[in-house]
Amino acid sequence: MTPQTIAIIGEVLFDQFPDGQQILGGAPFNVAWHLQAFGQQPCFISRVGADELGDKIRTGMMAWGMGTENLQTDWEHPTGVVQITVNDGEPAYQILDHQAYDYLAEPGQAAGSTGVIYHGTLALRNPTSTQTLRKLLAQHSGRVFVDVNLRAPWWQAKTVTEWLQTADWVKLNDDELRQLAETKATLKETLQGFLDTYQLTGLIVTRGELGAVALTDNGEYVEVTPNALAEVVDTVGAGDAFASVLLLGLQHHWPLTLTLRRAQDFASALVTQKGATVQDMDFYLPFIAQWQL
Repeated sequence: MTPQTIAIIGEVLFDQFPDGQQILGGAPFNVAWHLQAFGQQPCFISRVGADELGDKIRTGMMAWGMGTENLQTDWEHPTGVVQITVNDGEPAYQILDHQAYDYLAEPGQAAGSTGVIYHGTLALRNPTSTQTLRKLLAQHSGRVFVDVNLRAPWWQAKTVTEWLQTADWVKLNDDELRQLAETKATLKETLQGFLDTYQLTGLIVTRGELGAVALTDNGEYVEVTPNALAEVVDTVGAGDAFASVLLLGLQHHWPLTLTLRRAQDFASALVTQKGATVQDMDFYLPFIAQWQL
């Protein structure tokens, strides 16, 4: 892994929809998938079972050009699966326990980076993956981006708080902010209190159809809203699409306002698709051209 590589650590799985369709997913995987399309070649660290679904993930990654050297194989636990149901347009997730991604081992080539380590919170429900990430962070001298992903019953406030204390940048949605932050008189004051508590460089809150807001430690406050309401197919993976462009902006040193605008535009496009990953490069080409990647 090169010094400025984005290392993405966490779950890869199959989202199973009510119509029987299976689509590659998992928040960290979704972020890595998008970053690969945008030319970043992220170092994706995860684990799959020695089973048919694991083979499909490995084949899919290779076809997309992603490196698989840090995709571990677990001979005891199955490849992750999540059952998705949609109620009133909002996805609900049934997440199974003891999946392969719960048992991440320390990779040999991913330590010592001065780039960015991105991780969520779901895969850290298991002590094995938790210990692996702690070892990686101990060897890491770059930035840490934590993408909060509260999925009941697989999180505890104390544990999430501990991970937030290791972060430089944090992304979460407005519901997660309400669960983790002390609510103040205004949204900006709530963000400021959260940012100060965890001594963050930057905090981003996604707000669904209301857009997103961000606050940095130098006092920069940005709000963005969708340019137009597209026809929403499903919202699975919208936050991950947003996060991928946030990371892209950090890598390219884009201004915060520009980064949020582009992240919002990409997330708005993603919700017109089925599932959290798109396997057609034509979907990405307009963004690549417009952003001059």
